[in-house]
Amino acid sequence: MNTDLQDFSHKRYNILTGEWVLVSPHRAKRPWQGQNETVNNEVRPSHDPSCYLCAGNTRINGEINPKYQDAFVFTNDFAALQTDSKKFEVEDGLLKAQSEQGICKVICFSPDHSKSLADMDAKDIEKVVFAWQREFKELAENDLINYVQIFENKGAVMGCSNPHPHGQIWSQTTLPNEVDKKNTHQLNYFNKTKSSLLGDYLAQELEKQERIIFENDAFVVLIPFWAVWPFETMIVPKKQQKDILELTGNETLLFGEAISVITKAYDKLFNTSFPYSSGIHQAPTNGEDNAHWHWHMSFYPPLLRSASVKKFMVGYEMFGSPQRDITAESAVKMLRDLL
Repeated sequence: MNTDLQDFSHKRYNILTGEWVLVSPHRAKRPWQGQNETVNNEVRPSHDPSCYLCAGNTRINGEINPKYQDAFVFTNDFAALQTDSKKFEVEDGLLKAQSEQGICKVICFSPDHSKSLADMDAKDIEKVVFAWQREFKELAENDLINYVQIFENKGAVMGCSNPHPHGQIWSQTTLPNEVDKKNTHQLNYFNKTKSSLLGDYLAQELEKQERIIFENDAFVVLIPFWAVWPFETMIVPKKQQKDILELTGNETLLFGEAISVITKAYDKLFNTSFPYSSGIHQAPTNGEDNAHWHWHMSFYPPLLRSASVKKFMVGYEMFGSPQRDITAESAVKMLRDLL
């Protein structure tokens, strides 16, 4: 391992976005006198009569949830995107805007109100993967939709307003910013090398074994070399696949295992239900070949030193570029030791 990366300030390059992150390993030893978050480790019931996501309960719009047993998906009652939004475009000097249409859905991972993905086994998480696939396929076939974003906000600290285990699926006409950057960089690399950018990166990581947390026959869980968040991780399929519909055989179960392993490790790290935002980046559904795409799932947890110390993006990070103290390699060791 390059010891300079563990001792001295430096920048690391994100090959997927073309952006840099400042790494300051010498600052990891500084005393903390900043804000401490309130840790909520309350034990929740398996069914909450007041929860609008629980099976059999009535949602805010008056609809009654079915008595679902596995994953349950419905159209978001407060969708950020509208299917019937008026089409328009504004260009007034330097003022530019255009309409955006889309479909937003909510997916309940389990009928058990008390659980999170970390409390579910791989087989139960596989049922969530099946639901993701069904929704992705249906949305991808809609002429209105050119991109589908699957994501989860876990924990109140991430702005999650309901503790019931759930995620969201937003789909829209155009590519969002992060996906547009990843699309461009993967395409440029593919055009030059005729190989997958993430596939070649993964081969290098597997050879070095410095940032690998877990692997099975189909997936690798690692902390990317360019990670921004202290315990940011990525799940990458070993085979180049452009989206989750290309999972074959028992790969859906192995994907569920990878999710189970990392979320359980997170919860053990600071002995708390670990908050994070996670998301799956995959090829656009625009009808093009998209052979350059290699889909992946990322987890962005905000905790820094303990269950009560949060990493904030402020100051230099808002006006300059992202910055981290704990190195990716140090974070890997902490998580890998919990497996």
